[in-house]
Amino acid sequence: MEDEMMREVMDKAQVLIEALPYIQRFNRKIMIVKYGGSAMVDEELKKQVIQDVTLLKLVGFKPIIVHGGGKEISKWVEKTGMEPEFINGLRKTDEPTMEIAEMVLNKVNKSLVQNVQALGVNAVGISGKDGGLLKVEKKLSDGQDIGFVGEITEVNPKILQDLLEKDFLPIVCPIGMDDNFVTYNINADDAACAIAKALNAEKLAFLTDIEGVYKDKDDPDTLISQITVDEARELIGEGYIGGGMLPKLTNCIDAIEEGVNRVHILDGRIAHCLLLEFFTNKGIGTAIIGN
Repeated sequence: MEDEMMREVMDKAQVLIEALPYIQRFNRKIMIVKYGGSAMVDEELKKQVIQDVTLLKLVGFKPIIVHGGGKEISKWVEKTGMEPEFINGLRKTDEPTMEIAEMVLNKVNKSLVQNVQALGVNAVGISGKDGGLLKVEKKLSDGQDIGFVGEITEVNPKILQDLLEKDFLPIVCPIGMDDNFVTYNINADDAACAIAKALNAEKLAFLTDIEGVYKDKDDPDTLISQITVDEARELIGEGYIGGGMLPKLTNCIDAIEEGVNRVHILDGRIAHCLLLEFFTNKGIGTAIIGN
């Protein structure tokens, strides 16, 4: 029994030793975590993601959470008797839907703040409105008006820089304003990517409901663990990438080209996926890197 206990202790020590070079390398570096998918609706997964991000903060990283809330918005839109409407995969956001979206996203935001605070880390929840963080213009979908959906035109990262400097963990919900101070909903992937670029983040991680990027989307054995920007472009050009992965991978390419060092597409359904990717030699998911 004592031998078994000693092996367990040594295994734990080995895990910590394996994490050491990553902690040293990324100390004081900015990490953007785009939080969405099942990890937002499954309470156990939500708890694990918050634990991961809090640990990143406590070992010296500078994480920022950018969250979505599409499923929750759809739920509340239906509760009010309205039917969610999508055009080319994008939610059509009329004025009543925009009002619901902002309320729901702020509710989600403060819930995440509460969960981080419960683990002993000071968090501040903001939206893209605060400090003029995210300026937008109306987004069209193939020329069609989809309502109050915004395309980011400018990021003012000062509020995030100030919060990081004061040792807070910022949590951002993707709502912005245009030049006339009209409120718009923003795709959370787009918001995370724009913020990562504006802050020259070391890493940008997307939590999704798939394992990563596949060479063949119908064959899980074709998961790609690491891919360069040029290779990613080839996959897109050859038609291997489709559906929701296409805009996500395009965002990844843009982020790398704008100075983000590495982008990760991770399966948020896996417990502690962030720690497994950032602190272990093998990692999980798909990492997109420069050429």
